[in-house]
Amino acid sequence: MQLTGSEFTRASAIAGNDLQTFPDFPAEIRAPAGTLPGVSGFQIQFSTQAVYTPGDQPDVLVAMNPAALKTNLPDLVSGGMLIVNTNAFTENNLTKAGYPSNPLNDPALTSKYKVFQVDISKLTEKALEGSGLNAKEVGRSKNMFALGMMLWMYGRPTEPTKRFIKEKFSKKPEIAAANEKALMAGYHFGETAEIFGFTYQVKRAAITPGVYRNVTGNEGLAMGILASTQLSGLKGFLGSYPITPASDVLHELSKHKNFNFSTFQAEDEIAAVGSAIGASFGGSLAYTTSSGPGIALKQEAIGLALTAELPLVIINIQRGGPSTGLPTKTEQADLLQAICGRNGEAPLPVLAANSPSDCFDAVIEASRTAIRYMTPVILLTDGYIANGQEPWLIPDVKALKPIEVKFRTDPAGYHVYARDQKTLARDWVKPGTPGLEHRIGGLEKDHLTGNVSYDPINHEQMVLTRAEKVAKVAQDIPPSQIYGDEKGGEVLVVGWGSTYGAILQAVEKLRAKGRSVSSVHLRWLNPMPPDLGDVLARFKKVLVPEMNLGQLCMLLRAKFLVDARGINKIQGKPFKVSELVARIEEHIDGHRN
Repeated sequence: MQLTGSEFTRASAIAGNDLQTFPDFPAEIRAPAGTLPGVSGFQIQFSTQAVYTPGDQPDVLVAMNPAALKTNLPDLVSGGMLIVNTNAFTENNLTKAGYPSNPLNDPALTSKYKVFQVDISKLTEKALEGSGLNAKEVGRSKNMFALGMMLWMYGRPTEPTKRFIKEKFSKKPEIAAANEKALMAGYHFGETAEIFGFTYQVKRAAITPGVYRNVTGNEGLAMGILASTQLSGLKGFLGSYPITPASDVLHELSKHKNFNFSTFQAEDEIAAVGSAIGASFGGSLAYTTSSGPGIALKQEAIGLALTAELPLVIINIQRGGPSTGLPTKTEQADLLQAICGRNGEAPLPVLAANSPSDCFDAVIEASRTAIRYMTPVILLTDGYIANGQEPWLIPDVKALKPIEVKFRTDPAGYHVYARDQKTLARDWVKPGTPGLEHRIGGLEKDHLTGNVSYDPINHEQMVLTRAEKVAKVAQDIPPSQIYGDEKGGEVLVVGWGSTYGAILQAVEKLRAKGRSVSSVHLRWLNPMPPDLGDVLARFKKVLVPEMNLGQLCMLLRAKFLVDARGINKIQGKPFKVSELVARIEEHIDGHRN
């Protein structure tokens, strides 16, 4: 189903629509077929207008078995179209899904939805008679039949999927031919069966002219990392250990050695970050990627990079926790871990991407900051961003601002922790540079020479200096962009990360209803924008939607002494626009305190 959704997404992008997707799949590699935990779903919203979320409630649901129906039917809009694969509604599958009887025979189902019963499995078998495929291989092709029906219904082109099939099964031409045949059988079934009675035409979106491609958040990160190495002129290095949902960044970057980029799949999380620290010490632009559990294991080594004052970009693609938690579900619960998660006083710059395409720009910004301030930087995304897709306007690489890099080569007057007064960054010195031998490490160092020091005054000075250096990052943060009433009003909705699209649409809907609601979305979480305190003070109420129990909300209350209130969701799924509209209105009308 993930492949089916991805191919429909590709066809919609080529048709010129704006779109957002939400893949939702099990954590188990081989989840039991036909069971509720084994359901794999893919949701997409596409339009002629700007799209910011994958949608609240689908207008069409294709359910391939009873478990898929039971899992996803509550989300289908009333009056929506329900297409079911009738062949899968066997007694065994109904029992697995927890149905006491066949729901397709329930009049309540047909009265609430437009139900279309299609024997997708049997029709696929008929289409592939004589193909030479065994029964199992034929059964695997039924997703292509379903995809063909949907491509017909929405006027999507079939050629992109045909090309994909030929490329994917280039070494198995009989499989490629069967899948293409199933695809077109589904397409022509929709065209000739006359059971649907209607099709939809979704015109091209009015978007900025240019060359676009679909991009997931992880692909955006990988391309942004490569762009950063090219903009800086440095050799790139990623030290990583596979973990859901971050592994695809490692997979993608491993394909691009031609950009003078090296990837290292380490034996564990600690080795991964250690290798990245070593690469940074050697003069490379270094990265390490993981999710919450892996970041927890990396924290002592991250503290080492902080003390050594080496540029390193740490990317946390958040997932549901605690411990191994919900590996394939999304969450925003690692914010406090990023800001406060190390032993000792160990502040780091922390920023967050807000969408798949924004990952490209966010990782370049993180890389630029790490080098400019000679510090590790944490970039937060999450599983929703990592796996979701949207159209990305490919930038003109010539217009991208270079990342300035200076390696110290002059030994005259060199001290390890002598600093640039504007940024408080120490000099970056490649090991082996004549006359610039130096000591760095995890033990506290003298504020100038770098020798080990246990002097209490020196320790306090170094702690304060490192904190001030992180605070100075604020001088590069642009003014906050307020959507709505810049001068102030009744309610300000403050967001970060992947809540961006849902918040924006919710605020748009509320403002259309005459509500005094505005929003601001934070890229930088540590330090926060210098003008944020003034912005918050202009509004009577501050609301903070987060996929956690209120971590940013707590930070805003502590730092700015504002009565910020949280809107929280911890279900492994992103906010729906309708949820936010309802929750914000409750706060406005005084039903929540």
